[in-house]
Amino acid sequence: MSSPSAPQPDRSPAQVVQDLEREHLLANYARHPLVLHRGKGCYVWDVNGKRYLDLIAGIGVNALGHAHPRILRVLREQAGLLVHCSNLYYHEYQGRLAQRLAEITGLQRAFFANSGAEAMEAALKMIRSHGRKISPEKLEILSLENSFHGRTLGALSITGQEKYRRDFEPLLPGVRFLPVNDVAALEGAVSERTAGIVLEWVQGEGGVYPLDVAYARRARELADQHNALLVFDEIQCGVGRPGRYFAYQLDEPPVQPDIVAMAKPLACGLPLGAVVINDKAASAIGEGMHGTTFGGGPLVCRVALEFLDILEGLLPDIFRLGSDFRVQLGELARHYGFIKEARGYGLMIGLELDLPGKPIVAEAMAEGLLINCTHETVLRFLPPYVITEQEIDRAVRILTKIFKKVKHPLPAEATSAA
Repeated sequence: MSSPSAPQPDRSPAQVVQDLEREHLLANYARHPLVLHRGKGCYVWDVNGKRYLDLIAGIGVNALGHAHPRILRVLREQAGLLVHCSNLYYHEYQGRLAQRLAEITGLQRAFFANSGAEAMEAALKMIRSHGRKISPEKLEILSLENSFHGRTLGALSITGQEKYRRDFEPLLPGVRFLPVNDVAALEGAVSERTAGIVLEWVQGEGGVYPLDVAYARRARELADQHNALLVFDEIQCGVGRPGRYFAYQLDEPPVQPDIVAMAKPLACGLPLGAVVINDKAASAIGEGMHGTTFGGGPLVCRVALEFLDILEGLLPDIFRLGSDFRVQLGELARHYGFIKEARGYGLMIGLELDLPGKPIVAEAMAEGLLINCTHETVLRFLPPYVITEQEIDRAVRILTKIFKKVKHPLPAEATSAA
C-alpha cells in the first residue's frame, strides 16, 4: 500500500495536505476543505490561487491583516537578534510592553502567557489565592451562562456552556453560573464566600452578546463590598476590536476591573496572552507561585509594542467602520425575514439568523468570503482592523447574493393566517 505522503498524480496539492492531516493529526477540528497558502492585507489565497476576503482573521487574531509591512520589518529584525531567552533573565521588551499595557488599561502590572486560556488560568490562580488568604471558605467563582473562557480544565470550569464541559467533568469545584445581565441574580449570588466574578464584555463564542454597563457597574460594587476580584475577559472583544482599547472603556467613566485578560490580536498572529492587574490582584501571587517557559519572549513582545503603536491611530476608524458595517448588515434584515439582528461593537459583529448558519458560511467561502458561525445561528465577523469601506461593501454584496438564494419557510403564524 502506498503512503498518503507519496506523490500521487491523481491528487491535487490541496488533497495531499488534507490527506496527511487526516492520517496524522488528532481528529479534533471540523475543518473546511480549504488549504491556505499566503495572505496580504484583508485577503488570503489558497494553494490553487483563489482569493478570499478574510473577515474572520484567524478568529480575531490577525488584527492588521496579513503581511503588514511594519510587522514584517520587526519580525525580521528581532528574529536575527533574539527570539527566546526564558523568564530566567530580563530582555528589552517585556517591561516596556507591561508599562504600555498598564497605561492603556489603568492598571498596574502584567503577566504574559501564550494564549487566552493561559491568561485565564493566571486569573483563576489569582482569584483562588486571593480568597484563601482571607478565608479557607472564600473560594467561590461566579461566571455567566453562555460564556466561553478557553479550553484548559480551569478555563472550561468557568465556561457557561455545558456542551464544552460535559466530556471533562468533574471540573474545578466552587463555580456558579448566573444569567447574563440579571442584576437581581447577581446580588443574590455574591457573598463572603465569593473570591472572584468573571465577565466577558462581549460573549464571543456565545453569540456576540454585549454586557450591560449597569450590570458590570453593580458587579464592581459587589466585588468591592465582599472583597472579591473582578475579572474582565477581553480575549476576543478587546485590544482594539471595539474601537477602544478595551470594551470596558466604551462607557464613561469606565468600570475598572481588578484583572483584565487579553490575547488574540495582541501580537498580530504570534502566540501572546496577558493579564493586566491592579496591585490588589498582584498581591495574590508571589515568587514561584506561577510561571511560563515561553510567555512574554522578546520576539512576541516587540511585535506587540509595534502593533500597539499602529493601533493607536486606527481606533477611530475601527469604531466608525464597525458601526457602518453593522448598519449595512442590519439593513439586510429589512429584506430577509430570517435575519433577526445585527449586534456588537466596532469590528466584532454578530448577525443572528433564525436558521442554521453553517450552510451560509460554506456558501460564502465558495463566493470568496471567509466568515464563521458561532452559537449555531450567529454569523460572526472579526475583520482585520485595516479593512476598508470598499471591502465591507464587497462583503455585503456577497452576503446579499447568498441570502437571495436562501429557501426559508414562512413562520407558523403567517402560514395560519394564509
